[in-house]
Formats: sequence, C-alpha cells, structure tokens
Amino acid sequence: MMKYNVSFAGIDAIFLSHLHADHFVGIFGLLHSMNFTGRTNALKLFGPRGTKKLFSSIFALKEFTMRFPIEILEVEASKKPFFQTDLFSVKAFDVKHNAPHSLGYVLQGLPYRRFDMEKCKKVGVQGKDFSILQEKGEVMANGKKVKYADVTYVQDGKKIVYTGDTAPCSSIATNAKNADLLIHDACFLEKHKAHAKQKLHSTCLDAGKNAKKAKVKKLLLTHFSNRYDDQTELLKESKTVFENSELAQPGLEIMI
Repeated sequence: MMKYNVSFAGIDAIFLSHLHADHFVGIFGLLHSMNFTGRTNALKLFGPRGTKKLFSSIFALKEFTMRFPIEILEVEASKKPFFQTDLFSVKAFDVKHNAPHSLGYVLQGLPYRRFDMEKCKKVGVQGKDFSILQEKGEVMANGKKVKYADVTYVQDGKKIVYTGDTAPCSSIATNAKNADLLIHDACFLEKHKAHAKQKLHSTCLDAGKNAKKAKVKKLLLTHFSNRYDDQTELLKESKTVFENSELAQPGLEIMI
C-alpha cells in the first residue's frame, strides 16, 4: 500500500477469508504502521471460526500490544450482511478449501438515486437546480415545482465478490450472480488440475466458467502458483470461456 501511495489511515475493517498464514501475517506489519502514526480509532477484524482464538493469543503478547482498540469478530455464511456502512454491506459465503471454515465475501453497494437527464431536460432542471434538489427535495424550474423523486431513479449499487482460496463449488456462482467484479482463485492451469484438486484450489478455466455461469461483468484472476513464469497462459485459458478476464497485479486499479 505504501509503495503505491495508498493510505492505510482510513481502514476501519479487515476481512479474512481463512487462516492460512499467507493470508494474515501481513496484518501485523500494517497494524504496527497504524500504531506508529498515532491511530486511536478502533479497527474491526472479521474472520471465520478460529479467528478470535488465534488473534487474541497474539495480541496478548506485549510486543503486539496496540494503542488503539481492535475488535475481533467471527462470521459465518449467511444470506444477511454482517457488516454495513452508509455505502455498502458485506456478507459471507462458504467455499471449499483445506482450511476449516473458509469464506468468500460479497461486497454490495447500497441502492442510490440518480438523475434521469431526459426528464430533467424536459422539465427545465439545470445548473444549480441539481444541488438544490438533492438538498431540499424540490426546486422551481420553468415556473413549476419539481420534486427530486420525479426526475430521479433508483440505481443498484455495485457488487464485488471475492472467493478467497477455493476449489470449484456451487456457492461461488450463486453468490456472484450479476456481480460487477468477481475476484477468483486461479492458482493453476487446467493441465495441472490434479494439483488443484489435491490442494483445493481452482484452475483458470474453473474461474472463467464460474464468471460465465454467474453472468458477471468482469473477472479478476488471482493467487497464481509460482510455477508459472509466463502468466499470460493463465489469462488465455480463462478467456477461452470468459473474455472479460484480467490478471491481478501489484498496483492494479480497476474502475467498475
């Protein structure tokens, strides 16, 4: 995050998919950096069953004592969100991996209203009228009262789904349905499917098939085995079934 000039000061919650060390050891450096900058705001740490026992024992050590509160919360798969802000909610779903209680996450933006520009033009709403409508709910345009609801419509929020580490399972396509972005484990090529099955990971073809089945808008492949020096092979394989695929890379930014 520091390398790519992304501030960690505003992080209020961290979500763990499972408790394999490569998915959580980096948290401690992050928390110490927050500590050094004088953070006082509380931070929530969400994870599957076992998270509280593991992290409570680590934070009990003097060397890992933080000056700010850390709330450790365990979550389970549910159709209902366990976390919500003014902008989005988060819910968890079960995935299939060789770590107990592994989870994927759905980040769902909340619905919001957008201006219908055709209606606005028709009734004469322009310029400062837009901000007045948002603040007061109505405005005078061309001598007539126009209400906010009359010239706006409800837009669904964006949906981002993260599988975590997982073998192919039905819960992925179900929870990723119509997602704007699916971030999917794509550890192996199909020619190494035996390794994927053994380690309970997915192939790039698996990821592409799930994206197609769920009718997502964009697929981001991640968690590649280091056996692949040429990662373009991974992308090519996914694109055979889902064209709008992309490889996750350090510093990558995606607009959805």
